[in-house]
Amino acid sequence: MTTIVGVQHDEKSIIFCDNQTTGSDGRKYNHSKMVKVSKRGEFLIAGSGEAMPCDVAQHIWDPPTPTARDLRDPYHFMIAKVVPSLRKCLTDNGFNFEQESTDGESRFSFIISVAGTLFSVEDDLSVGLRDDGIYAVGSGAKYAVGAILAGATPLEALKIAASQDAYTSGPFIKKEQYKYE
Repeated sequence: MTTIVGVQHDEKSIIFCDNQTTGSDGRKYNHSKMVKVSKRGEFLIAGSGEAMPCDVAQHIWDPPTPTARDLRDPYHFMIAKVVPSLRKCLTDNGFNFEQESTDGESRFSFIISVAGTLFSVEDDLSVGLRDDGIYAVGSGAKYAVGAILAGATPLEALKIAASQDAYTSGPFIKKEQYKYE
């Protein structure tokens, strides 16, 4: 899997992630082109779990552009426009929402930032917001959140997660997105 951390600030969102992809056979892949957070239009999209839905969301999907009205209620925008668009793209590119995970785990999880606001999106395409502004997905998520709550910076938290989780390693990437004025 991976470790991805998102931190919501008043004026911006920041997503931090590792750079290791692990194949189904256990082989590790690290390459500068295989990033776990991508910019797509007005969105930053970070994905963990099965590679196929993450690749589709980060490289094929053309997310809807938010209007001024959408930006007044980004949560509604995510549910009413973003999720249907993402579902259609995933389905059109061969993702089967009816198929169960082979290991009982979530098939994929995303942290998505639009206009500087973070959201979690699970494999059933449910959309979540957190009051504490700390988001994390992937196999190292619990280590990273625990480290942040104990006072670590997000980058330090990724390093801690990497020391405990075989599916997490650097180099670590940071992307910021500011809120619209």
